Amino acid sequence: MIWTGETTLLTVAAGVSLTLVAISLLLGFVRVLRGPSLPDRVMALDMIGLASVSVIVLIALISDQPILMDAAIALALVSFLGTLAFARFIERRERGVDD
Repeated sequence: MIWTGETTLLTVAAGVSLTLVAISLLLGFVRVLRGPSLPDRVMALDMIGLASVSVIVLIALISDQPILMDAAIALALVSFLGTLAFARFIERRERGVDD
């Protein structure tokens, strides 16, 4: 377990990384709420998904739980597929295609 109370370069780097990722999550939520357009919101949702994967990977590294990497991979796949679905929706909406 890495998080044993002793200060190492890895624990400092993980703490700084978690702080920066938390800031990026907050900024992503602000962009989702404020817009200004649908593609901006879709990109913000993709960024939130990527930041969430980063949080899971950092927690897996800190807690020495490699099983969390499976969850990170699954979340990355779902986030990617969601972004593709949103992009397809936006493209079809702009062309005026109705199914």
